[in-house]
Amino acid sequence: MASKNRDRNHFIKPFLTIPLIPPVISRHHLPKKVEVYEYYTVSDGESKSYKEVDGIPELGKQVILAPSQVSYMNLFINGVLQPKDCYAVQKGEITLKTEDVPPKGAPVILQMLKF
Repeated sequence: MASKNRDRNHFIKPFLTIPLIPPVISRHHLPKKVEVYEYYTVSDGESKSYKEVDGIPELGKQVILAPSQVSYMNLFINGVLQPKDCYAVQKGEITLKTEDVPPKGAPVILQMLKF
């Protein structure tokens, strides 16, 4: 047993160092400027088309931008995000492609993001 302990003491301890990492030239990417536009209206329970003039004037000027003018759009009806296949947007107008219409008084919100 004594010989095993003596053999263990004769091992050379490893020399550990922290590897040197060459300095990296940092490139700072500033966040892109994002412009958010929103269109708000309320369903009348009959129409599947909403125009800028149907917007809520108390919330300021309501605009519906053309899809080519924005990077991304979301349509919410009664607080529920709608699939892109269920609506079409052109400058100044939203048209629902669904068979049914939103219930009367349901909020219709179009969120438009421009990067």
